[in-house]
This record gives sequence, structure tokens and C-alpha cells, in this order.
Amino acid sequence: MKKLFLTIIAALLMAACGDSDKQLRERAAELCKYIPDHELLEQSRDYMTADFYAVLDTMFNLPQHEALDHEWLYYFVTGNGGTIADFEVVSVEKTDATNAIATINVRQKWEDGSFDPSSDIEEHKLSMQKVDGQWLMSDFDDHKADCIRHIAINRQEQAVRQAVSDYLVSEIGPQYQQGEICIPTLMMVREQGDSIWGDFWLFWYNKAGDTLKCVSGGNHSGLMTIGNEGGQYKVKTFEQTVDGANNDASARRIFGQHYDIYQNVHSNQDVREAVRREQLGEYAKRTGLNVRYYQDYGWPAVEL
Repeated sequence: MKKLFLTIIAALLMAACGDSDKQLRERAAELCKYIPDHELLEQSRDYMTADFYAVLDTMFNLPQHEALDHEWLYYFVTGNGGTIADFEVVSVEKTDATNAIATINVRQKWEDGSFDPSSDIEEHKLSMQKVDGQWLMSDFDDHKADCIRHIAINRQEQAVRQAVSDYLVSEIGPQYQQGEICIPTLMMVREQGDSIWGDFWLFWYNKAGDTLKCVSGGNHSGLMTIGNEGGQYKVKTFEQTVDGANNDASARRIFGQHYDIYQNVHSNQDVREAVRREQLGEYAKRTGLNVRYYQDYGWPAVEL
């Protein structure tokens, strides 16, 4: 019995030793190598709690133009200035048996190892959680909550965009010569409440090898109102600009104070084609459509 008691005491001492201040600092310093910065390393999965890695992985796989609206995601600690983060673990405080907060000072240095004299030392908080006897990164500067919030917003935005796309395909698509696939291009001008002002384009394509060849298409700008029916977004009304001589007058009336933004978007073919190319690429990736190019009649193919 005495031997068993001593064995238990020794095990407890070893466990306590494993959570010593020195070892927690060393573990925090190791975890710093896997703080996301410009990219989420695949090997980070082994150094993060499953839920923290999952929300970061979701964020980093959102369409790039969405994620870059939140630079903290891509530039956790270095910004976009070409520097490298130098980490110093100041302290680690256990908040309970399985959670701890590491205070970390970060200073920027250049690739040659010299420090950037214009960079101040910044303090960050790295959250650690003990899982199956191993301390893992569970959060960083409360970004987990930021990710969850933005993912929810993004999913709602995507649901609204899908409702707009579905409406254009089902209600406007039949007005054109039809091909195999109908894919809209959406350029949102303003979203306010249940109202969406946009410069919307619709294109029918036939797939020829790795190329989407445009069969027909056209512009349908205007104001849509969106409703939520049974948890699903639907377009309730759509007021379009008119064709011909009264087009500009109708656009001014429908877009109102947003007219200048609309006109800047609508009249810029380079912007329109850049958005079209990006959204076609996203469509192909999302649906598994094996294409690399799209092509309008009489024009060279454009790589996605």
C-alpha cells in the first residue's frame, strides 16, 4: 500500500512538474511558431484545439475578397510590410487546471534578422488549453469570436447572394437563348435592410472542353427586395432600369443617392470582367465544374 501511495504521489508531482512555469513558457514559445500569419499552416492542426483550427480553416477558405476585408485574419502579428514577427513570452498564467493565458511581446524584424527601428513592441494574448495532457493554442487575441461572428455574417451574405442568383436564373434566364449553364455575375452597389441595389448580369454558357463559351447574356440593374420565408431568402420584388433612351433616368431614380457608385461600377468594363472572372472561378470551384477558361463570341478565351 505504501509503495502504491508513493507511486501516486510521484505521478502527481510529475504532472505538476509538467505544468511548471518554465515548461508552460517553453510550450507557449513553441506554439508561437504556429500563430496564423498570412497563411494557416497545415501542421498547425497538431498545435491547436480542434475548434480553433476549424474556425480558422473556415475563414481562410472563404472567398479571398471577403477575408481580406478583415486584415487581422491574414496579418495576425506582422501586418503587410514584409517583416517577420519576433516573439517573446513574457508570462504564462494558469486560469484553471486546463486553461492558461500567455502574454507575448511581438517585435518586427527584417529577413536579415535586424529589427525594424520604426516598429513598437506590441503585447498579445495567446490562450492555451490542456487537451489529453497536451497544451494547445485555443485562441489568439480573442480572434476565435471574431471568426465565428464573421463566418455567420458571410453565410448570411452568401445565402442572400444565392437568392439573387436563383431569381435571375429562374425569372430572367428564360428570356435569353439558352445554353447548358446559366451563371449570373453580381455586383452589389448597396445593401440596406431588405433592399439590394445592384448591377446584375446574366450569361448562358456551353461547356466545350475546359472552356465556358458564352451563348447569350445581358444586364439587369436595379433594386431587389429580399424576404426570409421559412428560413430561406427569396427575392420578393425587382425594379429594373429600362432599356433605351430612358435608361439613365430610370437608373437615377432607382439608385438615388447610390447612383454615382452604380455608374462607376456599371460603366467600367475592366471591373465588370474582373468580377465576372472571379465569380466564375468561384462557381467552378464550388460546383466541381472542370473548366479553366471562359470565352465570349469573337473574343479570346480568358483564364479563370
